[in-house]
Amino acid sequence: MSAESIDGKALAEELRAGFKARVAALAAHGQRPGLAVILVGEDPASQVYVRNKVNACEAAGIFSQKLVYPADVDPATVLAKIAALNADPAIHGILVQLPLPRQFDEKAVLEAIAPAKDVDGFHAENVGALAQGNPRFIPCTPYGVMKMLEKHGVELVGREAVVIGRSNIVGKPMALLLINAGATVTVCNSKTRDLAAHTRRADILVAAVGKPRFVTAAMVKPGAVVIDVGINRLPADEGGKLCGDVDFAAVKEVAALITPVPGGVGPMTITMLLANTIEAAEREIRT
Repeated sequence: MSAESIDGKALAEELRAGFKARVAALAAHGQRPGLAVILVGEDPASQVYVRNKVNACEAAGIFSQKLVYPADVDPATVLAKIAALNADPAIHGILVQLPLPRQFDEKAVLEAIAPAKDVDGFHAENVGALAQGNPRFIPCTPYGVMKMLEKHGVELVGREAVVIGRSNIVGKPMALLLINAGATVTVCNSKTRDLAAHTRRADILVAAVGKPRFVTAAMVKPGAVVIDVGINRLPADEGGKLCGDVDFAAVKEVAALITPVPGGVGPMTITMLLANTIEAAEREIRT
């Protein structure tokens, strides 16, 4: 029997519908959530991501400001703009689209964003709060995954969870969220010895390794929940289509729940960015 597919697009639309009431409540207090997005260079994928974020803000009633710089910009110029945005009361969230060109120290750029406006959740102060189980902002992709698990009633307490991937953007915060939820968590990567021995134990398997169709059916425990965070484009001779880190066609015959690519985790990432931006504006009202 094939796995049930987790429809991230439908859940994203459901959550975004609920955001409108929160934005309206803020408007009643004379507040409109504001997000500034900084894009450096002309990377096509980054341009698409930024455009989608700006469009999503407009649809939700969030003020958005897109700031575009050439690839050879002096990092000091971008850091000065971040400092100005930190002091701007109309801006509640600041996002710097990654990756940045080589002349940038990404860590220094992310640390320049005020923690209270770090809606990506990448500032060291926010990472520490997440590790302590009291997050200010949850990184958007793992946040979206948790919402998907919640929507489908997936029990996490006492369950075995395996995360393949150790990035600061997905793997590490995903593991922390699962730990905080009471799961027993193993973090692996593509070089882990006998990786399949770990993944076959997993009641919840999260793949965020960046390798197309890396997770095969033989690596999955029957009845597992499989979350595919990967977005990869296949070579032209294989159709050039998007695919995830999971061999969807094969794994869906083993798993109980599975996310497709596209249409799974992807739509949830921008949705949770909107959620974090609205939350930042709400906190300002409460203080």
